[in-house]
Amino acid sequence: MSELDRKRERAGTLRQLNRRRVLDALRRHGHVSRGDLVRSTGLSRTTVGAVVGELLERGLVVEEPPAAGPGRGRPPARIRLDAAAGAALGIDFGHTHLRVAVADLSSRVLSERWVEIDVDHHSRDAIDAAERLVDEVLADAGVAREHVIGAGLGLPGPIDARTGTVGSSVILPGWAGLDPNHALAERLGLAVVVDNDANLGARAEAAFGAGRGCADFVYVKVASGIGAGLVLGGRLHTGATGLAGELGHVQVTTGGAVCRCGNRGCLESQAAVPALLDLLRPAHGGDLGVDDLVRLVEAGDPGARRVVNDAGRAIGRVLADMCNLIDPEAIVVGGDLSAAGAPLLDGITDSVSRYALPGAARSLRVLAGELGKRAEMLGALALVITETERLPLEAMPARAAR
Repeated sequence: MSELDRKRERAGTLRQLNRRRVLDALRRHGHVSRGDLVRSTGLSRTTVGAVVGELLERGLVVEEPPAAGPGRGRPPARIRLDAAAGAALGIDFGHTHLRVAVADLSSRVLSERWVEIDVDHHSRDAIDAAERLVDEVLADAGVAREHVIGAGLGLPGPIDARTGTVGSSVILPGWAGLDPNHALAERLGLAVVVDNDANLGARAEAAFGAGRGCADFVYVKVASGIGAGLVLGGRLHTGATGLAGELGHVQVTTGGAVCRCGNRGCLESQAAVPALLDLLRPAHGGDLGVDDLVRLVEAGDPGARRVVNDAGRAIGRVLADMCNLIDPEAIVVGGDLSAAGAPLLDGITDSVSRYALPGAARSLRVLAGELGKRAEMLGALALVITETERLPLEAMPARAAR
């Protein structure tokens, strides 16, 4: 990459970050003046003016004329998101579920659907189901397809940032080499942007949940797999190839069970939900599921609390090393197992306190995610709503592309 290309990339990243800050401020505060945006975002008046001008041109915000007041001088015009300017779709593929929602441009969810499905091995079936649920949520919300500005898509595996394809044939074997953007865009007739599910969870918790106000935090999704989304300096960090945050495949022992990635002793093989269920099924039956596990923990079952706490300690041991490397303000814990609460969070906290450098551990907060199982879906919506530059203008409805 040439120096000119690097400068353009840095400028594009900065514009994206500035746009997100303005949109987040508009979501939080509603009707605000440009001066209010300058104060709430910390951006210069010139930068705010440029971002607002772009959003006005795209039809994503509206400017209301100033109302006459009793005082001297003319009050400033006020800016607000135009929620009716379009709609966005969020599609969250988990390893064993699919969740789809449609929202207006203020991120208000209008309709939502959820089904259980084997996503890992059957990409065609999963895409068929996504197409069906998209039709259902649009019909339920009364949103015409031509009014949708795009769809955000989350997958529970690495996405190669260079090609947009699924980057692992072992974590998502049915998707290996597939370009999910193209596959879904062709089916839906819409522009699609894709990211790893943990990255989307981090994005959602930063915008709407426990990560609000944190410039540096780690979002950890503990479910059928274990992944992390890294927010550094206020922006999502995905690494050179999109593999940043693959926490579940850090080796924690030289022996142990064989992981689906092909290695032995990965964190996921010890601390993800399937491993915990395998430990408890001899005592609680072969059909034990994650919701049953959470209920056992809530009821005080000593075995369930023990395995969840042990999982937290194993995850915390890996996170301690990460804390030494990036020194985050907080760890936000999401995913299915986060509903188990204190045993999981206490285990993570204990290991981080023991193994991280004292300075890093002392200032760190370990927090439960606030968005639960909907975090990745909300992150997929935010991917579309806050990063409209990743969608082609011709894909946006006429009102929003004027």
